[in-house]
Amino acid sequence: MSEWTEDFDGDGDLDTVYGSDTDGDGMEDNWVVDLDSDGDGDAEFIDGNGDGVVEEMYVDTDGDGTADVQAYDANGDGVTDTWEADVDYDGVIDTTVTDMDGDGVADDPYANA
Repeated sequence: MSEWTEDFDGDGDLDTVYGSDTDGDGMEDNWVVDLDSDGDGDAEFIDGNGDGVVEEMYVDTDGDGTADVQAYDANGDGVTDTWEADVDYDGVIDTTVTDMDGDGVADDPYANA
């Protein structure tokens, strides 16, 4: 069986094409797997459950149903700490660190203690 990718449906996502000789005539029969079957613009292997979180980071190599790398959720509310730390959802973790003198170095919180 051979495999290649191409954007067959013109949605901007590559579709996987598989070829095999199912009827035994010596010619590969081709079929297409649409990687964005729900049309949300994300390939299913990237965001399979449509929650907006990329699943590539949730790899389960031993098949035990638990991701090899766990995202931290210190308060156990089901929302990862990194997601909670980005209050404005701009992709950058928000912080209360100050730089009063503008030198690019965070102020020492113990300097005036």
